[in-house]
Amino acid sequence: MTTVGAPAWTRRRTLALVERNFMVYRRSITPLLNALVEPILYLLSIGVGVGLLVGTVPGVDVPYAVYVAPAILATTAMNTAFNQTSFGVFTRMKIEKTYDAILPTPLSVTDIAVGEVTSAMINALLTSIGFLTLMAVGGLVTSAWVLLALPASVLISYAFAAGGLAVTTYLRDFPDFQYIQLFMLPMYLFATTFYPLSVYPEAVQPLIRALPLYHSIELVREPALGRLSWDLLIPVFYLIAFGSIAMYVATRRMTRAMLR
Repeated sequence: MTTVGAPAWTRRRTLALVERNFMVYRRSITPLLNALVEPILYLLSIGVGVGLLVGTVPGVDVPYAVYVAPAILATTAMNTAFNQTSFGVFTRMKIEKTYDAILPTPLSVTDIAVGEVTSAMINALLTSIGFLTLMAVGGLVTSAWVLLALPASVLISYAFAAGGLAVTTYLRDFPDFQYIQLFMLPMYLFATTFYPLSVYPEAVQPLIRALPLYHSIELVREPALGRLSWDLLIPVFYLIAFGSIAMYVATRRMTRAMLR
């Protein structure tokens, strides 16, 4: 049964929007290259630079750069997906009025929402492949299980693309993006990207575990270090739930905003 106010989506209509987006993207690979610049700089400055001072990570017994690289890969998937469905969608919604031109066609608001998230997931996967390739070339791959980082990046990008879409429905103007950074930047720095959870006091650790980026990093770092366990199902279910709830919120709010 179709939910009132949120029309059902179809694969064919959704793929039409994905095709539209990639017809725009194919004119330039600059956005994809830009998505790789920041993680590469973090890897070189902190992973390699600070790594020369740190040596091996206590309790993990791997070089610091090898420990940090999978986490930066996870943040690459996060940022690529989130930026596309936040800043990109906001621009198309408020400035370019792209969706106003799309809605008279057979596409529904739900088609637009699912299409934007799908496009973001594809872009995030491409940047993840690029970063993983750089890891391999740089000698930062220690286990063949690191290939699981690619399906993990798809799941991470789903969660954050849906999250970005939901957040965008609450933004009024470009200055509101500053509020997003008040959450995203601290999460990037403190969600075990650059050091283990064990460095935090026990009272703080549950707060870190509640962050979506923490679960994203766990889902990439553990296989990358050759450590597989059933505990990896926790971040899988967390990210699926996070993305699904965010997708529901985004679709409902976009429908009300576009069809009022």
